[in-house]
Amino acid sequence: MISYEWRGKFDNAEVNELHAEGFGGRLRDDDWWGQVTGHSLGWVCARERGELVGFVNVAWDGGVHAFVLDTLAAKKVQRRGVGTQLIATATEHAKAAGCEWLHVDFEEHLREFYFDSCGFRPTPAGLIRLA
Repeated sequence: MISYEWRGKFDNAEVNELHAEGFGGRLRDDDWWGQVTGHSLGWVCARERGELVGFVNVAWDGGVHAFVLDTLAAKKVQRRGVGTQLIATATEHAKAAGCEWLHVDFEEHLREFYFDSCGFRPTPAGLIRLA
């Protein structure tokens, strides 16, 4: 059974490990706890038998716009609805906080997940690569 917790406790090492697995990068030593507690509306942790198997960060503008960042599901739980439930939980809490819009950007291979599974709709958007 997988549990989902809004603003759940986590340690930096477990999110860094999940992030490296999910995005295929090197294992970093980022201060996730400091980042989300200092800058985010909230986040959702998914746990299976105590192990962090999913995570999503919900940043915001302090008003009516929230932004989904770093949606992650461990490979061993992918295709089991974990990502969809992470987004559903984030959506519920962003709405409860008074947000009117939830934004996401993503790579093309995730289009079906965000549009079909999570209910986002396509909109025009822009992006400038800074690094």
